[in-house]
Amino acid sequence: METQTLTDVVNTANQMSMWDLVWASDMVTKVVMIGLIAASVWSWAIIIEKFGTLRQVKQLSKNFEEKFWSGGSLDRLYESIGNRPRDPMSAMFIAAMKEWKRTNIMKSKTDRGLRGVSLQQRIEKSMMVSMDKELDELDTRMGFLASTGSVAPLVGLFGTVWGIINSFNAIATTQSNSLSAMAPGIAEALFTTAFGLIAAIPAVVAYNKISSDIDRYAKKLENFMAEFSSILSREIDDTTIKAEMAGE
Repeated sequence: METQTLTDVVNTANQMSMWDLVWASDMVTKVVMIGLIAASVWSWAIIIEKFGTLRQVKQLSKNFEEKFWSGGSLDRLYESIGNRPRDPMSAMFIAAMKEWKRTNIMKSKTDRGLRGVSLQQRIEKSMMVSMDKELDELDTRMGFLASTGSVAPLVGLFGTVWGIINSFNAIATTQSNSLSAMAPGIAEALFTTAFGLIAAIPAVVAYNKISSDIDRYAKKLENFMAEFSSILSREIDDTTIKAEMAGE
């Protein structure tokens, strides 16, 4: 009798494939698994897009820096970029140069000093606004990765608890603790747990990596802003001195 029972259990287990157990689950478990799979797919789409964007942005910024520090004319560099900056650093440069060209500090002789200070502040403000705008673009959809990393395990845990409850209900309904009675509920619990981890782990790892890369890039932009602001500050001082000497 014992041998026959063991044989029946083995035969039942062999007849149940993974997909059979999945499709045998109830609607709640299916919704949980589909939601976790969808979150995982969308997370991977965001991860791939972000890594590609950051790689491109870094390369374009490196190319811009080489041109910027090559000793060439800033006006010529400004004209070559035009109104189509391709990376955050060149966008900050364009914003600063537009503000520089918009203001003619030699227009008035009575308030040149005040104009110089005001121009410096406006240039820094325009660069800061441009930097914030570009960084906001890089941060787009990062919240979804953070949410997936924190919520997916809990959703998977909910599916786990629901599957265990279904197993107990099956035992109570069939008055049997055989594998065929418990397997669907146990499968639900294991699958939802696995899908929750599959969705959460890549999202958490990628979020930390991408956030770290964006923070380092933001520091690089801040350094460029400080360096370029110093260059324009010296240019403002030189222009103001020349204007005062010409007016004497």
